[in-house]
Amino acid sequence: MVMVVFRSKLRPGVEKEFGELADKMMEIAESMPGFVSYKVFQAEDGERASIIHFETKEQLQAWRTQPEHLAAQQRGRESFYEEYSLIVSEPYRDNDFER
Repeated sequence: MVMVVFRSKLRPGVEKEFGELADKMMEIAESMPGFVSYKVFQAEDGERASIIHFETKEQLQAWRTQPEHLAAQQRGRESFYEEYSLIVSEPYRDNDFER
């Protein structure tokens, strides 16, 4: 499994437009082979942390280079993000517990 941690802060006033594009990107991501999950968390200071899982590096690469996603990435840099950082990793250890 491959995990992406995407930390970001949005520019003020773009939340509605960003949300609409994010919903569309989520639909596409969920249809991609190897997509496992996506979760987003937001801190009180407005920083967002998105955690995305794909089964393999190759499947993540296919998502990264998907044409509509590429266009959304560009739009994000131009219009939506104040700042962001991206970490891609494979788990060192993976444990689960469920009651």
